[in-house]
Amino acid sequence: MDDIVNGLGRASAYGAIGVVLLILGIFLVDALTPGKLGDQIWRDRNRNAALLVSSALLGVGAIVFTAIWTTYDEFGKGLVSTVVFGLLGLVMMAVAFWLVDLLTPGKLGAILVEPEPHPAVWVTASCNLAVAAIVSASIA
Repeated sequence: MDDIVNGLGRASAYGAIGVVLLILGIFLVDALTPGKLGDQIWRDRNRNAALLVSSALLGVGAIVFTAIWTTYDEFGKGLVSTVVFGLLGLVMMAVAFWLVDLLTPGKLGAILVEPEPHPAVWVTASCNLAVAAIVSASIA
């Protein structure tokens, strides 16, 4: 029974960290794009914005998963690595966004929240997932 209680405590701690990192990911995408992201997705049904946020959430989730998976035996180290690598992933996604914006025509944030589908959202979403894969691989 102690194993179950211990596992429940660990899962709760990791879950709380994961949720906080996911929320930070939403705030990050909101800060990088014009307008209110929640309105664009839920009210305006903007698929570009939804795909961009989804890729960031999947990326952060993959990083959190990897950090937990690789350090589960050492609980304290696992919590710290989950926070550190999760934050690193968010920073690296923002840097990748900035670099794509710098190297492509137009203002990327504005393009990605246009109501009409735009191919740039797929490029940016792929960057998010690629950054997450790189950070995840560096954990292991």
